[in-house]
Amino acid sequence: MTNETRTIHVRPARPDDAPALSAFLNEIIAIGGTTAHQTQFTPERFVEHYLSGPGFVSCFVAEDETGEPCAFQALDRWDGIPEDWADIGTFSRPGNKVPGAGTALFKATCDHARSIGLTALNATIRADNVGGLSYYGKMGFVDYRVDKAVPLADGRPVDRIWKRFLL
Repeated sequence: MTNETRTIHVRPARPDDAPALSAFLNEIIAIGGTTAHQTQFTPERFVEHYLSGPGFVSCFVAEDETGEPCAFQALDRWDGIPEDWADIGTFSRPGNKVPGAGTALFKATCDHARSIGLTALNATIRADNVGGLSYYGKMGFVDYRVDKAVPLADGRPVDRIWKRFLL
């Protein structure tokens, strides 16, 4: 590859993306330490959770140079955050990351969030997720709350860092 800038193709996620996206999300869950999810996703459960659930706001996919999904970013709403906010989750294919995918996804997500009148995004990140904390920090999120010692499925306590991004 030359020094030219790589263009990342970002588009709305579709139900036919669910097998690929759930596969790498399941790999992330199996590796551990970087997501609050602890239960594997079937493609059907993925669609229900990320593409059509009651809190669904958006889900964007970044594609690699072959057109395969390499990362996704989703927004949803739930009762634990203000009504004009959305919760953000970002997931990247392990082991074969595409530089710039997270930045491209975040631009698409913010553009959409602003277009529907949201005022802020919330990211709740495990304290042991160094990569996630770094990513959201680079995107401009700031800490505003910490939930201490939230137990994982195995009982191990891990803090949750709440970060916000004002749109």
